[in-house]
Amino acid sequence: MKKVAILVEKDFQDLEVFYPYYRLKEEGYEVIVVGTGTAQTYFGKYGIAIRVDVDAEDLQPKDYDGVIIPGGWAPDHLRIHDSVVDFVRKLSDQNKMVAAICHGGWVIASADIINGKRVTGYRAIRDDLIHAGGLFEDEEVVVDGKLITSRKPDDLPAFCKAILKALS
Repeated sequence: MKKVAILVEKDFQDLEVFYPYYRLKEEGYEVIVVGTGTAQTYFGKYGIAIRVDVDAEDLQPKDYDGVIIPGGWAPDHLRIHDSVVDFVRKLSDQNKMVAAICHGGWVIASADIINGKRVTGYRAIRDDLIHAGGLFEDEEVVVDGKLITSRKPDDLPAFCKAILKALS
């Protein structure tokens, strides 16, 4: 069974966590909710709670087939933790799927994995993605190898289809 991590921290974008979480479970994937260690339960922007299965410092990249980085304000909290950034970088280095939506692009920029790659994200972080070397495209989903990016909750259907294709 393939295993995918979903990264969470306080103020995650609720839909961007739960839509892929249940979509992947529906397809038979093992989905692991990963936090930074600052809490066992995090609350989304709209107040929905999610309990963490494991802290990022306890992750072994070899055990995962991919990672999903939802948006909201959580990515700003996620990227200050070396264990999160290192996990994302190592998955990318192992040519495993890395998927970021909305402000999730902040984490892949911090992981230094987008230089020369086609990416998208929420318009407010466009300049951050470009400054990290990304080739920004304003599309609902952009796939560059195993790197998948999307802009906002409305893009979730295309985002999840791309994730499932990359994992198959």
